[in-house]
This record gives sequence, structure tokens and C-alpha cells, in this order.
Amino acid sequence: MREGPLRRRELGSALVGAMALLAARPAVAEQVLRIGYLGLRVPLRLPSTFLDPPPENEGIAGARLGMEENATTGRFTGQRFMLEERLVRDPEAVIEAFRDLAALGIRLVLAELPAELLLRAADLPEAATATLLNVAAPDDSLRNEECRANTLHLPPSRAMLADALVQYLVVKRWRNLFLAVGPGEGDRLYAEAIRRAARKFGARIVADRPWTHQPGAQRTDTGHLSIAAEAARFTQGASSHDVIVVADEAGWWGDSLAYRTTEPRPVAGTQGLTPTIWARPHEQWGATQLQRRFHSRAGRWMTPRDHAAWLAARAIGEGATRTRSTDPATVAAYLRDPRFELAGFKGTRLTFRDWDGQLRQPVLLAEPRALVSVSPQPGFQHQFSELDTLGTDRPETRCRAR
Repeated sequence: MREGPLRRRELGSALVGAMALLAARPAVAEQVLRIGYLGLRVPLRLPSTFLDPPPENEGIAGARLGMEENATTGRFTGQRFMLEERLVRDPEAVIEAFRDLAALGIRLVLAELPAELLLRAADLPEAATATLLNVAAPDDSLRNEECRANTLHLPPSRAMLADALVQYLVVKRWRNLFLAVGPGEGDRLYAEAIRRAARKFGARIVADRPWTHQPGAQRTDTGHLSIAAEAARFTQGASSHDVIVVADEAGWWGDSLAYRTTEPRPVAGTQGLTPTIWARPHEQWGATQLQRRFHSRAGRWMTPRDHAAWLAARAIGEGATRTRSTDPATVAAYLRDPRFELAGFKGTRLTFRDWDGQLRQPVLLAEPRALVSVSPQPGFQHQFSELDTLGTDRPETRCRAR
């Protein structure tokens, strides 16, 4: 039915009246919450392939988007959020940068730091009344014997990633694993997490081999031949296995194994089918909206580190909104409160574990162009939360800081 002149005048009068009411409302005193971002910008490594060069603004781009979304909510609650960024290139400058943030009265800090520097910052006298939100370090020690009461963890630990992968392999009845381990310290820790997960869920590691080949000539005209020969030699003579699990966190050689092994076997772990906090092909539970918002602002796809930083910023925003406070101590206390929950586009509410400060969350299992599954897998039950089948559960924790 067409709208007549009278109907249009009624709508116009209603709009004018609503605007007058809004103008007559008393102004809400704006509260400001200043949040710190402390990141170590290490020199970017030369990628093994130029398809996905490492982004310069990884991590901080996710935090900036989270702050924009906090600001949207803050317009309705009278709250304003400010991000103080400290991005340093020298590891020795990290501590001074943290002290600089503390001197500004900032008590909530997103920390994009390796484990050693995160612990040094958390142990500073200036950090006694602060809360650090780890957005980068997956180390299990940070959630166990080296845990700190003033630190919360957004990325999944290596144990969570390994548990998520091995759960899926067990469900698929691919129980016999060939473990290929790189030379890096992260590779060693990732491999140990896989071994632990295999014992936990009843898988068997039938071969456990170190990768020692240096693929320096892979860009020569015959580079693909030398890598193929090395991959075949490396996997030759292994006991019967269902899948090859790779531990190559730096991404130097893990992609070289697929389609080149002696036996036709799938590749999983740090390459191939990868357990991760976030993945480009993830589109479920409204994730497409977040993917598009991030891409429109950053000009690239969201990485796992971006997502961890986005979660940290949004967690603080959620805490401020729910408590109607911009007091850092009040917000930090609410993050640890059983009532706290965070929407992370993963189909369930996300909460922090009270025994180690880890954000409990589903883990995606993805390859570059497909989301394959999401763990915890069906059938892995827990008396409180199935999410606690991933990583260090309360009875297993070695964290004594709380």
C-alpha cells in the first residue's frame, strides 16, 4: 500500500519528537579505559613460498579491529577505549616499554611477546597490579609451572592444539602416527605435545624422526627433485602408519612432505591439516562477518595471531560493558569471574579457566582452503565442559600461582 501525505507527516512528526527526547536526555559522563599493546617486532623471515608473505602488522591489526568494535558499544554505554601501542624491535626495549605503559596508569596490556619476555614483564614490580593478556606465546609451561597470577592466555596452548588434532585422528581411526620433528625449539615442544596427546587418547607413534635436510636449493630448476628425493628417503622403511604429523612451527620444510612420501599418506600438524585458533576458510557461526570486517580494514585475511589479539581486545571491552566500569581492576576481576563469557564466532561461549588463565575454546582443524572439522570431537566427554578435554585439565595442572 502506498504511503499518503498524512502518513508521511505522522512519521516526520514522530522522528522530530524522538530527536527532541534524545536531545533532552542528560549527557552521560564519558569514561575512558586505556589499554596497552606491547609487541616485539622481530625481523620477518623469508617465507619458504612467496604466496603468503608474513604481514608487517600481524597481531596489532586484530587488536585495532577489536578496539573499533569496543568503541561501537561504548557509544551506548558512555565508555571510550584508547589503545596505547608500543611496538619495539629490540628485545631489551620490551621491559622499558612496559614500564612506560605502567607510568601512564595502564593496567591492562595485550602482550605479543615470546614466553621468556612475557615472564620478565609479568614479574616486574610495575606488573603487580596489572593484567597481561598473552596473544602470542603457545608455551605449555606458561600455563603450568611458569604460570603467573597476573597473566591470561588467549591463543590455544600447544597441548590444546595437539589434543584437538589427535582427537580427530582417533575419530577417523588413523591411530598410527609418523612424527616428523624439525630442529627448532618450538618444533621440539610441539612434538612433545603430540606425544602427550597420543598417550592421552590412545594413538600410537610408530615412527619418530628428526628432519635434518636443509632445502636451500628448492628454488633452483631441479629443486623439486631434490626435495622429492629427500621426502621419499625420510619416510622410507617406517612402520605401517596412517598419517604423518609434522612439527615445523617456522614453516621451513613441512610443506615439502605432502605428495612426496614413500607411502601415500595425509600430512597433518603444523602443515597440511592444521589445528589452529583461526583459519581463512572458517565461515560458520557468523565468522564470515568478522572475516569481511577485518579484510576491509587491514586489506588482508585475519591470521591466528590477529584473532588472538582481537579476542583480547574484545574480552576487555566485554568486561567493561558488563561491569559498567572502566576501572582496570574491576574489568580484570570480571574476566576471571564465572559469569564472564565471550563470543568468538566458534559456536559456543568462551571463558577463562580459573586454574591457569587459559581461554577455553574450540580449535579449528583446517587446510588452506577448507575447514575440515572443529574439536573437541563428538564422543570426548567431560564432567564439566567438553572444551576442557583440550589442553591441561584441572586435575593435571601444575600451575600454583592462584
